Parts: sequence; structure tokens; C-alpha cells
Amino acid sequence: MSNSTELDQKLTDLLASIFDVDASTITPAASVDNVPGWDSVNHMHLVVALEEEFGIEFQDDEAVELISYELIRSYLKEKLAK
Repeated sequence: MSNSTELDQKLTDLLASIFDVDASTITPAASVDNVPGWDSVNHMHLVVALEEEFGIEFQDDEAVELISYELIRSYLKEKLAK
């Protein structure tokens, strides 16, 4: 990933796609509490999509913590830095 802007754009697009919402509704404040369609089934789709898109793997305990844009972004930055 060349920069944070690219990561942010990919993450925004992925969240919008998984939850079937307009990308403009995905902000850094997006979370399980305020994004329509962010339920347990789509959460698992999200985890798989993140792993495929970024070529990483989440442990089960990490996957359950991916409940907001900021948390996902933090995990991605950490994993992509390795």
C-alpha cells in the first residue's frame, strides 16, 4: 500500500460494497452502530473481503474486534507494516 489515502479509499469502497451503501456514507466514524446492514453475516463477509483485498489474515480474536472504520484501519496499518 503506497499511502494512507490509498488504504482509506480501498477500505471505504470495500465497506460500501459489503454493506450495500453509498461510499459517501462511509466516514471514519462508521461503525457497527451506525452503518445499515452491518450485521453478523455481513461482518464475516467483511473479514473475508479484507483478507482477500489486502492479502492478510485475521485471527478469530482480531476479527471480532473489527467493528468500526477506525479499528479496521488500525489493524490494517499494523498488519501491512509487517
